[in-house]
Amino acid sequence: MTTVTVSEKYQIVIPREVRQSLGIRPGQKIEVVVYEGRAEFIPVRDMRSMRGFLKGIDTGITRDEDRV
Repeated sequence: MTTVTVSEKYQIVIPREVRQSLGIRPGQKIEVVVYEGRAEFIPVRDMRSMRGFLKGIDTGITRDEDRV
């Protein structure tokens, strides 16, 4: 686990190993979610990069009568 320090302007630096593992680039947007007393930072991905990530998923599920 890595510890960071909050500056007087309430800024933090994301450590290099975290940026590299998440593929965060300068200027990229990150969504901040507060959940159970903690802040979670989620990189916003370009829709083009999401293309095909569900490839091979089974869509042949049985639906409820009211969902057909």
